Amino acid sequence: MEKPQLQIYNTMTKQKEVFVPKVPGKARMYVCGVTAYDLSHIGHARAYVAFDVLYRYLNYLGYEVTYVRNFTDVDDKIIRRANELKENPISLSSRYCKEFLKDMTDLQCSPPMHEPRVSDHMNQIIDMISKIIDNGCAYDVNGDVFFSVDKSPNYGRLSGRQLSDNRAGERVDIDPRKRNPADFALGKSAKPGEPFWNSPWGDGRPGWHIECSAMSAHYLGHSFDIHGGGMDLIFPHHENEIAQSCAACEESNVSYWMHNGFVNANNEKMSKSLGNFFTIRQITSLYHPLALRIFLMRTHYRSPVNYSTKDLEVASQRLFYMYQTLHDCEVALSPFREASLEVKIPAGVQEFIKKYHSKFETSMSDDLHTNTVVDDFLELLKSINSNLSKFKKQQQKPMILALILLEKEVKDVMNIMGLLSSSTLSEVSQQLKNKALTRSGLTEEQVMQKIEERTIARKNKDYATSDRIREELEAVGLSLLDEPSGTTWIPKSNTDKAMLNTWCLIFLKYIFSFH
Repeated sequence: MEKPQLQIYNTMTKQKEVFVPKVPGKARMYVCGVTAYDLSHIGHARAYVAFDVLYRYLNYLGYEVTYVRNFTDVDDKIIRRANELKENPISLSSRYCKEFLKDMTDLQCSPPMHEPRVSDHMNQIIDMISKIIDNGCAYDVNGDVFFSVDKSPNYGRLSGRQLSDNRAGERVDIDPRKRNPADFALGKSAKPGEPFWNSPWGDGRPGWHIECSAMSAHYLGHSFDIHGGGMDLIFPHHENEIAQSCAACEESNVSYWMHNGFVNANNEKMSKSLGNFFTIRQITSLYHPLALRIFLMRTHYRSPVNYSTKDLEVASQRLFYMYQTLHDCEVALSPFREASLEVKIPAGVQEFIKKYHSKFETSMSDDLHTNTVVDDFLELLKSINSNLSKFKKQQQKPMILALILLEKEVKDVMNIMGLLSSSTLSEVSQQLKNKALTRSGLTEEQVMQKIEERTIARKNKDYATSDRIREELEAVGLSLLDEPSGTTWIPKSNTDKAMLNTWCLIFLKYIFSFH
């Protein structure tokens, strides 16, 4: 079946457009990376999970993707932080680049093909600045090189801002040497205690914006498909990128500009500068990294995400339900993996999966509606989970095959969405339980002791004590399951039983339609 055409929202044109790459079958994308001077926060996670989803989906659609994401390792913020810590700026930045990569691995963000650092690309940056000067679009003032925005007739077309909208000192430092207050630095002259490189206009270092223009051109050419980043980069960073890239090369062109929304706390943008942010590490110390990934994907990438522990709990519960369902299915089906299943695939199951997958592709191809995909994913999980008990009683070959096919669809979609861990299903379930224990403030031994106390209370028909212990554990996020073999615990689940029964009936209609 032919896959639907991918449509993405283009910030430049302010509308959704069908993705048509410059080179058929190939997609080239550049995403602005972190300025590495501290641990990355949830806003960074938002951006790189969003573009990882795009990268994965482009691969799924069959494109050969060249993905570039840079590191800014030469910057004012890095220098200030290094001076505070009395550390070499490049060394400090290198350390935080490694920490960022660890966070990305935890979040299962695929590594880009290229991850260039500013300090390794000074030749390309100096060469681009020289071309801009030669083309009459920049000027040198005692070793500081400024881009002349008056030479960029379309300046503001991405952000929709006019030069008159820029109040002096608001976005660009006031400098009386500038010909226009909106002019921005391409190169900065060397200052005591700062790293510097030799250039035709003197010793110094690059400005912030020029690095992305130089590195994207180096790895992707002056004309490529997708340039991405957070909405806070639209102005001035991406606006300035467009101006200087076009000044260096008239053929410079990006087909699609994509921007993800902010992460908000109390309806205010969460950021380091405002001091109201959580680092990725702070969150993943309490929640599984894939729970954070689900939390972020439950909001469309262009919309603001409102940070809340309640929504993180929901995401964590969904992740546990996902992995525990797959684990239960794996255990139930393990004796039949090698068995001959020469039976007809139940037509109802085929139709069920076909309809689900079609809806999945429609949602993803419509500007990456991961929020719809994550919610619809419960259809498959509940279909599997609601039939495992029946399967144990009726181990019929058509039902075995049906569950195998459903299991495959679940894993395929999880892989496309970046939710299929390299760890085993049982390992991930245990990791989720460990995180739940951390949040509860209890140890496994303490929980088991409470379960034993409750078991004794139930034997003595002391139901008040039994209920109290259950409620105490529920209050700290742990649910008890009473089974014939004894009582166990799982992270608290808020699965809607009515919804579960509804999906059970829907699936049973399909699963038994072959009878």
